[in-house]
Amino acid sequence: MASTMLSLVSASMLLQENHKGKMNLGGSDCSSFSRKEKRNPFMKTKSFGRINMAITVNASRFEGITMAPPDPILGVSEAFRADNNEMKLNLGVGAYRTEELQPYVLNVVKKAENLMLERGGNKEYLPIEGLAAFNKVTAELLFGAGNPVIQQQRVATVQGLSGTGSLRLAAALMERYFPGAKVLISSPTWGNHKNIFNDARVPWSEYRYYDPKTVGLDFDGMISDIKAAPEGSFVLLHGCAHNPTGIDPTPGQWEKIADVIQEKNHIPFFDVAYQGFASGSLDADASSVRLFAARGTELLVAQSYSKNLGLYAERIGAINVVCSAADAAAREEIVSSGFFRLSSSRFLSANLRVKSQLKRIARPMYSNPPIHGARIVANVVGDPALFNEWKEEMELMAGRIKNVRKKLFDSLSAKDKSGKDWSFILKQIGMFSFTGLSNVQSENMTNKWHVYMTKDGRISLAGLSLAKCEYLADAIIDSFHNVS
Repeated sequence: MASTMLSLVSASMLLQENHKGKMNLGGSDCSSFSRKEKRNPFMKTKSFGRINMAITVNASRFEGITMAPPDPILGVSEAFRADNNEMKLNLGVGAYRTEELQPYVLNVVKKAENLMLERGGNKEYLPIEGLAAFNKVTAELLFGAGNPVIQQQRVATVQGLSGTGSLRLAAALMERYFPGAKVLISSPTWGNHKNIFNDARVPWSEYRYYDPKTVGLDFDGMISDIKAAPEGSFVLLHGCAHNPTGIDPTPGQWEKIADVIQEKNHIPFFDVAYQGFASGSLDADASSVRLFAARGTELLVAQSYSKNLGLYAERIGAINVVCSAADAAAREEIVSSGFFRLSSSRFLSANLRVKSQLKRIARPMYSNPPIHGARIVANVVGDPALFNEWKEEMELMAGRIKNVRKKLFDSLSAKDKSGKDWSFILKQIGMFSFTGLSNVQSENMTNKWHVYMTKDGRISLAGLSLAKCEYLADAIIDSFHNVS
């Protein structure tokens, strides 16, 4: 916020003669002195009866900075905290809650942290690319340990600051090495996607995704827009549990999307924020990414462990760049174990080059990533017992959200006598549901019913309990039918 600094430079009591309006100081005429003094443009004089105060107003160098608008997602939580109504619901931020609507720390995370304490360890800087053990397991978790892209070392993985930071690293890489290339973003998409690409100066346009008439996927529109994009564009795709709609393509539709992207020589860029958390299966939720990798497509994938391991505050994620094996014909000599040999392929050097430039971008941006969350992930994913326990906990979390989704649908269907079909709620997946409510209707949800949500009609089912489903159904029905 701009501020004004007031500094007192003089305060003089001027005894004015009733008739002359002046006084002599040391033989000099005060009024004459005032006329001779050069006027300070930043000096203001305020008169209080017979007392004049001269003050200098120094305008802040930051005077031109305007007040930023509240964040459309995080601002919802701020408004929620200020509300004292006992029925209030925070369905804005995508963070998992228990049935009692309390934050949840996974048991497997606690066990991993206890192991870290037992083993000891320092707090030295990580390498720029992050913890090696983390980078290894996160790539294997995403693609599968036996995947050819892993076996052939075609993946450049760099630890990032959760999903947002990983997306930002990739955006900077795109701006630097693909100048003028455009990224296609679904309409609608996660609220921060556009901010990230704007900040990185990467031009973007939207492709159709959500069909308000069916509250479903506008697949024909999506395909048409991807086809119409300039060849070699980046296409931002949600790996699973599309945010904010919760609407995912079917396996058959993913195949057609891959066909079009390959035909147009586009580069797929996946945002994977919910692996294992959407369906409860790590493999099922990574199937879209693995489909493209199996086709030999070069691609980028940003990962986050905020949701599936509940590591929201640890800011742990990764950016993965899959390089093509098509460069295998080009050979280069490298030194290995004291002997010269031919590299198996140039894609190894492409992998290293990409990683080196990601590191170069990260260095002035944040220098090194944090270690705590990286160690947690490495311990959980790298230990078979903890890994299995994690999968069980994910299934429980995903199961609770599915139960809430079903209860909300049942409540809406039972209470709404208009005949409206609410089955689209069951067809959506993940922690969000796109209600189809308008901006004005969403405002009614907050102002009248104390249900805090984003203005696009998205609600986080992870912040809803079974006990509050009927109350939420009443709010949705009222807002949908009585507010236009």
